[in-house]
Amino acid sequence: MSEPQVSDPTPVLALADVSKSFGAVQALRGVRLSLFAGEIHALAGENGAGKSTLVKTFAGVHRPDDGQVLLNGEPVVFHSPADAQHAGVAVIYQEPTLFPDLTVAENIFMGRQPRGAFGRLDRGAMNAAAEELFARLGVVLDPAGPARGLSIADQQVVEIAKAISRDAKILIMDEPTAALTGREVERLFAVARTLASHGCALLFISHRLEEIFSLCQRVTILRDGAWIATESVSDLTEDDLVQRMVGRELTELYPKVAVDPGEVALEVSRLTREGVFTDVSFNVRRGEIVALAGLVGAGRSEVARAIFGVDRWDAGSVAVEGKPLRAGSPTTAMAAGVALVPEDRRQQGLVMELSIERNMAVTGMKRLRRGPIIRGSAERALASDWATRLQLKYSRLSDAVGVLSGGNQQKVVLGKWLSTDPKVLIIDEPTRGIDVGTKAEVHRLLSNLAAEGLAVLMISSDLPEVLGMADRILVMHEGRLTAEIARADATEEKVMAAATGRGEAAA
Repeated sequence: MSEPQVSDPTPVLALADVSKSFGAVQALRGVRLSLFAGEIHALAGENGAGKSTLVKTFAGVHRPDDGQVLLNGEPVVFHSPADAQHAGVAVIYQEPTLFPDLTVAENIFMGRQPRGAFGRLDRGAMNAAAEELFARLGVVLDPAGPARGLSIADQQVVEIAKAISRDAKILIMDEPTAALTGREVERLFAVARTLASHGCALLFISHRLEEIFSLCQRVTILRDGAWIATESVSDLTEDDLVQRMVGRELTELYPKVAVDPGEVALEVSRLTREGVFTDVSFNVRRGEIVALAGLVGAGRSEVARAIFGVDRWDAGSVAVEGKPLRAGSPTTAMAAGVALVPEDRRQQGLVMELSIERNMAVTGMKRLRRGPIIRGSAERALASDWATRLQLKYSRLSDAVGVLSGGNQQKVVLGKWLSTDPKVLIIDEPTRGIDVGTKAEVHRLLSNLAAEGLAVLMISSDLPEVLGMADRILVMHEGRLTAEIARADATEEKVMAAATGRGEAAA
């Protein structure tokens, strides 16, 4: 399939039949991609498809084993990220790394601060230059304010301003919306369109298909490290894009199995943590998937942390199969059969430097121990069993878990907790940051677990996921439950009304 032609036949940056291997693993195989001035180009593919390696090749982190990188039609070799930056390439990551104790303007002009008389730092000129950059981007930020405390969205804008101040002509946005609210996403899209209108070339990477169709003109699809297609977004449907990404038709993204709920497994009664959430009461029955929905900051994750004992509650009670849990005691919760898969799997769910098998087995050390010794064979057997059951994609179980793709890391966290044979599974944002194919696998797993009698409390900001997977939906707004909606009655409008405080009568 040939790439569509655009008005300017010379791309500002391109890959021509690029291949890259890491030992026996071939990350890229004959990949081609062209970025044109004034265009927003999407890069799509499942976790492990080669997107990160492609980005690092453009950014000067990796050099191709075969093929070429072309800058304005001419072959170029980026020996380092500094080479790529000097050529006008900038990468905006999902989680920027600013210096928190410096001002916004100081972060933008780090190492290039304007100087006045006697070589002194000219803060006025620096702040004015930063303000002009923000004006060009159509956003309002205080250049003299500290970077500490900025939202992820504002930090990304600062990184974009930094790139523009270096005269970047090619911006790569790697999963930039994963941690943003809807309003922040809209602002980022407005900034991206402004940059394109000024002649920048943008490469946009996102697992959210609706964002690709809303923002981008063309999309390049990778699968298993190989180039599959580059097409105009206007010529595709979401189903077309998914089929190219996974190599098969994905007929059931939400494969919910209907189950008659059993006995109450989790009972939460009037749970309160001062200043965080108030008077929260609900239950989850065996076989049910109950979704906890709401906007960012509504208190959903905080309720989950309190149930599991990570945070103490001030009033109320939690019981598992009728037996009360002690406040602030994860050990008690685990012993009672509660498992918590946290939202931030990298920081809270895994030890990235440890092996896959050790991460899988860490919750079951007591069962694997013979006297003072933990048997390596038992650890490997447990990890191998769950790797098979979860269809984990890996090279060796002894590899560090950090080398896995995001979706496979999520599977390791699931395996780690499912190996404890829990009665209640609390899972926070189960599919955030993973591709559509893995998302369907996780949904199928949750549905099967519920069908086997597990009680599942699912926290999700993905409304289609909530509507597609939940038997009941509990909606929170500013620390309070505002609605309980049955699956048959649930609509996006009803959930959003309750999430914004307009549906309290339904609670």
